[in-house]
Amino acid sequence: MPGRMSGRVSCGRDFNCVPDCSRALDTACKAGFDYVCLPIVNPRFRREKIQGPACSRPGALTRSDLCMTSSDWGSLVVGKTSPWLELDSKVEHIRKNSELALKEELTYASHLGLPAILIPLKTGQIVNLARTINEHLQGGFFQQQFWIQVPTLSAVDSVDDIIEGEEHCEERQPTEDTWEWWNTFRTMCDSSKRVSVALELSEDLPPYPVLQRWLAEPIKAVVVSTGLFLTNKKGYPVLSRSHQGFLRSLFKLDVQLILTGADRHPEKGVHSYQQYLDHLWQSRSQTRHESHEEYMDTLWTSRATQPTPDTVTQFAKGYEDYLQCPLQPLMDNLESQTYEIFEKDPIKYSQYQKAIYYALLDKIKPEEKETKSVVLMVVGAGRGPLVRASLAAAKQADRIISKVYAVEKNPNAVVTLENLKEELWGDKVDVVSCDMRHWEAPIRADILVSELLGSFGDNELSPECLDGAQRFLKDDGISIPCEYTSYLAPLQSSKLYNEVRASKDRDKPAESNFEMPYVVRLHNCQILAPPQPVFKFHHPNKAEVIDNSRFKSLEYHVENTAVLHGFAGYFDTMLYKDVYLSILPETHSPGMFSWFPILFPVKSPVYLRGGDRVVVDFWRQVSAKNVWYEWCVREPYVQPIQNPKGRSYTIGL
Repeated sequence: MPGRMSGRVSCGRDFNCVPDCSRALDTACKAGFDYVCLPIVNPRFRREKIQGPACSRPGALTRSDLCMTSSDWGSLVVGKTSPWLELDSKVEHIRKNSELALKEELTYASHLGLPAILIPLKTGQIVNLARTINEHLQGGFFQQQFWIQVPTLSAVDSVDDIIEGEEHCEERQPTEDTWEWWNTFRTMCDSSKRVSVALELSEDLPPYPVLQRWLAEPIKAVVVSTGLFLTNKKGYPVLSRSHQGFLRSLFKLDVQLILTGADRHPEKGVHSYQQYLDHLWQSRSQTRHESHEEYMDTLWTSRATQPTPDTVTQFAKGYEDYLQCPLQPLMDNLESQTYEIFEKDPIKYSQYQKAIYYALLDKIKPEEKETKSVVLMVVGAGRGPLVRASLAAAKQADRIISKVYAVEKNPNAVVTLENLKEELWGDKVDVVSCDMRHWEAPIRADILVSELLGSFGDNELSPECLDGAQRFLKDDGISIPCEYTSYLAPLQSSKLYNEVRASKDRDKPAESNFEMPYVVRLHNCQILAPPQPVFKFHHPNKAEVIDNSRFKSLEYHVENTAVLHGFAGYFDTMLYKDVYLSILPETHSPGMFSWFPILFPVKSPVYLRGGDRVVVDFWRQVSAKNVWYEWCVREPYVQPIQNPKGRSYTIGL
């Protein structure tokens, strides 16, 4: 499969006419390209299968497979279907002939073991083309990918057309949206993971909201024509600022590039295009937009190095769009490695220490610090990071903690706590091996500290745990955290939809994989509307009758045409006063990586038109033994309730 070379962009060279395949491949490789795109058959070789004099034409369909090795065919060549094919022609014999010819080409491409086939969409009339490709998917070469080449603008469109179409929609027909072509095609192919996008950059680019939708699509390659390149003062090919910016945003999807068109800078050579594109990829994280001349001066003197990623990006590397089952620390005992990962968070525990520091200052006034002390309890102490934060906060605040109770139900983590008590903490800390809900404390606490929050705030059962533990908190005691709120936002991601679909468990009902949440580092997706608050919890809970079941109905306005694949979940928490932690995109605590967002998938993707209202109903249900979520999309049309009665997913109490 054409793929990324170490440390640089993977770039292919497109050929429309190839007298000698081996020579074309050799030429491209010497110019710095990693693979080639070649016609499967002679692009002018029109076969007549239905009628016409060519029906009985003798000779081979195309070149022999012996012209290159099977290794080259299978790793360095992307096949291209014939440009004259019209599978959706209104003329019956043209349609049938094109269909038979395409099947012939696809069969030969499978014989060659080509890793991918490039198929252009020229119009929105693609129904029979999609059916034919889908038929081939059912029985074709199982590893073969189909790259559907879609232009960012249709051939008759321009940016002015789109803007005019939006502003004067009553006066003229709206222009064709090429994303709609793609969406129809992939939907008809049942969103197959083997069908991806080769996005063709047009000379004009549509407005940003239109381009943004592509960031949620499975883009494997970007087709860049030599006709798009400008010439800088030194005679080198460069792209416009707008094309540079859009390419940079696509690079986060790890796309490959395909250079098409004739060499328009023969003095510099076709390799200058590849080197320029590679430079853009190498410098993709730069925030400063250099001039074309600065780009090329940097390129031809010293190769730019990629800036060091931030802490969160480094931690999340390799986890992008990777589905994980949420932790259930109340039911399951966490492993040492899990504790170790989260203890490395540079922000979380410093914020906890700050919150404890302010709580100590409020509990003990300056004039009382020599005579007054507090009792602090860490419930769910794990391997002790909050105990360390508490002791550090006391030293920082110059206040006395008479006793720290480290309460932990995991007997394996208690081993660590006991060792830390013996080696570091001494009598200042008492280690309690017990479930906080069942412990009978010898004394009531002034400050209760916990880290029981999940990616959706309450999904690791912090409300139930802290409601059970608050009985040993003094009436004027402080809980850290004191409140937390969950949030939801509608999301589009073909990638995540396919990942959920592929995670089906044979031993569970067919719909079960769509009826549970997943913790995931969101990447190849688009958030369709701003997140809205869902459930809020306060601690200590002063209600006479504690009920942690919840219901919320949320309404979102979606501005642009899209597909709803699920909902992204987040949370924020007030630890104490103005000390917060957040994984909301707008307020994310800088550098914190302890939590990825949570995904609530939708079983059937929902097509949304610009201006549609999305209404989702969300429940938090509680029984004596379990907690679970149920959710239901009610507008723009009603879908069945997902996970009713916790049939596919529950959180054990």
